[in-house]
Amino acid sequence: MAAAADSLLKSGEVSAMIRQGFLSPSSTPFPSSRFSPQHPSPPFSSPPPSSSFSSSSPSSSFSSSSHPSPSTPPTTLFDMIARENQDHRPSAEADHNEKRLRLQERIARVLAGARPDWGLGDVELSVSSGDGFRVSMGVHRRVLAAGSRFFAENLGRRGGVVEICECDDVEVYVEVVAMLYCGDLRRRLCGEGAKRVLGLLKVSAAIMFDAGVTACLEHLEAIPWSEEEEEEVVSVLSQLQLRDPVAEVLQRVLVESSSSSRADAIFLRLLAGVLQSKDEKARRDMKVLMLGLLREDNAQTVELTDRIDVSRETLYHLCHKCLSSLLVSVTDAAMLDENRRDDRGNLMAEIAHEADNIQWLFQILISKKIADEFVMLWAEQKELADLHGKIPSIFRYEISRITAQLCIALGKGEVLVSKEARFAVLSTWLDALYEDFGWLKRACRGLDKRMVEEGLCQMILTLSMVQQQVVLLRWFDRFLKKGDECPNLQRAFQVWWRRSFVRRFVGEEEGGGQYPSDLQIVVCDQSA
Repeated sequence: MAAAADSLLKSGEVSAMIRQGFLSPSSTPFPSSRFSPQHPSPPFSSPPPSSSFSSSSPSSSFSSSSHPSPSTPPTTLFDMIARENQDHRPSAEADHNEKRLRLQERIARVLAGARPDWGLGDVELSVSSGDGFRVSMGVHRRVLAAGSRFFAENLGRRGGVVEICECDDVEVYVEVVAMLYCGDLRRRLCGEGAKRVLGLLKVSAAIMFDAGVTACLEHLEAIPWSEEEEEEVVSVLSQLQLRDPVAEVLQRVLVESSSSSRADAIFLRLLAGVLQSKDEKARRDMKVLMLGLLREDNAQTVELTDRIDVSRETLYHLCHKCLSSLLVSVTDAAMLDENRRDDRGNLMAEIAHEADNIQWLFQILISKKIADEFVMLWAEQKELADLHGKIPSIFRYEISRITAQLCIALGKGEVLVSKEARFAVLSTWLDALYEDFGWLKRACRGLDKRMVEEGLCQMILTLSMVQQQVVLLRWFDRFLKKGDECPNLQRAFQVWWRRSFVRRFVGEEEGGGQYPSDLQIVVCDQSA
């Protein structure tokens, strides 16, 4: 029976069977018994792990035998589960003792190399943590009093016993005591990280160890910090309220108080530099970097109340400037004659450059949630739209990419404007988008035609029924002529159809309503 119990125990099947409902605590395949007062605990308890902090007594040991003694109670199901859990779980006490042992070894190394041969100490210094860990050491009153104003004020002339209780980190306190014996603190701190030095700084400030405070601050000023360490350094130094040396340490993070206009001038310089760059790779890298930083700033608006952001005026100033440059380039392309073929490549590059700049600025406006004004700004570019049809598609398709991105954003609800503004954009630019859609699919990397089509469908379906009819009937005619070279707006057409006829027909039958007089079916002659 015991062999069977051990077999089930090792396989872990016992607790699994109980969890799955195949066994209940009251029903067990093994004999059960009650503990008598002479046997208050199960016989399978393990002895406590041995460590350097305590010695085991003979009473804590136990011996195993192949035959159970008559006084040993039978194995119960609860015993088996307890033993199984004990076998699979590391002992918390062993982990705790191991951590203490490692801490004791580190402290021993600190003390071994810290104090020169000053003879026997005249003060017993005891440092203890909140969990009861304690370190005692013999130190010298004259050394502690000379280095620390706290010890100078609290130690008697003959020394005695000094106890420091409830320390956050015993090792750090011991390290600071060792620093009191050190002649070259800068050398001693060499190689330490910011987090470690901050701990030493807090203890040095607490015991008024001025030389230690100065050494820690000089070390922090010289070493690099990670962003996490930077926040901790600023927090700790603000809490300690130290005076002159702190300003030197924090110079790398403290900024002068400046007006938003001064900050805007910096933003304008940076953004304009990206827009005007002629090195395409560097420009592309900086666009990604700047867009990421501006989006990151936008995400932290709630958390940081004193932040300075690029202004709406600056961004739209750059938009107007890019639109003007684009209009000049498109005008030159429209006037290009056969004798100026050499200028063709330059004009293509200029148009693509300015169109890409506008797309990038539009992404920034969306991230800042201030792109509503751009919708009407783009809808008003009628001169640019007229010139668009007079130049070859190879020149102009990047311009239509702006319209495509705008439709995607409006379809997703990322930009909120009136239906008049939405319809104005389609009235100005939809024909141009139809003409260039084939080029966009083939030449624009990173542009998903399905997203463009979905954005257009969603955008059209937010218009009034009259506007939907105008847009979708024109699309219907064009799609029949161009096929895949035209965006597929069948989903929007289906919804409009049901809204116009199926659902409206049901409503008319039930309520006797009539179609509005301006909602008409237009039959187009395809032979024309």
